[in-house]
Amino acid sequence: MSAPLALDGLLVLDLTTFLSGPYCTMMLGDLGAEVIKVERPEGDEARRMPPFVEERSQPFALWNRNKRSIALDLKSPADAALLWRLVGRADVLVENFRPGALARAGFGWPALHAANPRLVLASISGFGQTGPWAQHGGFDMMAQGMSGLMAGNGPPDGEPYRLPIAITDLAAGMFTMSAVLAALLAREKTGEGQQIDQSLFEAGLALGVYEAAHVLSQGTRPERMGQLHRGNSPYRAFRTRDGWITIGANKDAFWRMLCDVIGRPDLPGDPRFATNADRVRNNDALVPLLQAALDRESSAHWLERLGAAGIPAEPVLAYDEALAHPQAVARGVTAEIADAGRGPTRTLASPLRLGATPAALRRRAPDLDEHSAEIRAWLGG
Repeated sequence: MSAPLALDGLLVLDLTTFLSGPYCTMMLGDLGAEVIKVERPEGDEARRMPPFVEERSQPFALWNRNKRSIALDLKSPADAALLWRLVGRADVLVENFRPGALARAGFGWPALHAANPRLVLASISGFGQTGPWAQHGGFDMMAQGMSGLMAGNGPPDGEPYRLPIAITDLAAGMFTMSAVLAALLAREKTGEGQQIDQSLFEAGLALGVYEAAHVLSQGTRPERMGQLHRGNSPYRAFRTRDGWITIGANKDAFWRMLCDVIGRPDLPGDPRFATNADRVRNNDALVPLLQAALDRESSAHWLERLGAAGIPAEPVLAYDEALAHPQAVARGVTAEIADAGRGPTRTLASPLRLGATPAALRRRAPDLDEHSAEIRAWLGG
C-alpha cells in the first residue's frame, strides 16, 4: 500500500506559464494535490524551450509533472463557463498573468471570491499587483537586475552578473507555495480563502539578507565582493593545483587549524587576521597568502587534510558531477517517471522530504489538452 500524500484531495487550478507559477504548482502536485493545468490553445510558452527529446521540451517536462492539461480559450463563452465550473470545485488557483489581465478576462478576485468563498487565489507577477511598477513585464533577469542581486554578483570591478539559475522565478514559486499552505491553514479557522500577491522583485529582495542588513543598519551601498563573504573570512572558493575547493574557516578555531594544515602557523599571530572581523576587513591581504599555499597541492590532498582536521571544505563540482556524487545517489535526488508511450523520463526528485507523507512523482508532464475529455467528463459534460 502506498504512503498517504499530504495534500491528497486538494484541487489546484494552474493558469501559469514559464517557471515561477509552474514550479509552485509542481511542488503542490508532488505533495499529492490534483493539479489541472489550464493552458491557452497554443500552450504554455515553456513547451518551446530546448532541449527537446522526441519534440518534448525537457525543462517543461521537469516542472510540469503531476499535472493534467486542458486547453481553454477564455474569450470563448463556453470555455469561460467551463473554467467557472472548475473554480467552483477548486481549493487554489495560481496565476502569473500581468496584473489586471485575469480581471479583464472576467476572473478578478471579487468575482472568484463570490463564486467560491473558500478559494485561495495566488497571483505571481514581476513587481506585484500594486505600485508604480505593477504593469512592467517581469522576467527573472529583470527582477534580478531590479532587486540588487545582479549588481551584487560578479567581480568587484567588472560587469554585473546574472545568476545562471532563474533564482527569482524559483524563489517566488517557493514563497508562493508557502503562502498557499498558510492560506489553507487560515481557511480552516475562518472558512474563507484569500488572495496572495507575490512578486519576483520582492523574492529577489528577500534573498539579499546580508545586503539588506548592511543598507538598513549603515545607510550605505554594500560593495560588490565577488568571491568574498560580507561577514565571514576565510569563506570562499580557492584554486588548488588541479581544481577548486570551498573552505569555510571563519570560526577562530577553524582559522587556526587551517593555518596549521597549510603550513602557515604564523598567520593567526598577525594582527590583521586576529579575528573574523579583522580577516573580513583585510581579505585583500589574506586571500593571496592562502592561495599561494593551496596552489601547491591537489584538491584531494587538501580535502583529506582539511576533513581530518574538521574544517568545512568540499570540492567545487559541475552539475553533472553533483548529480552523480555518491551523496546525491544515496539521497535519491533523481528519479524516473513512467511514460507508457515514450518510456521512462529521468527527472529531479522532489526536494520536499516528509517522513510520514512523502512526495510522489505520479504523472509525467502532460501533452497539451491531453486530459480535456476526462476533465469535462468529471465536470459532468
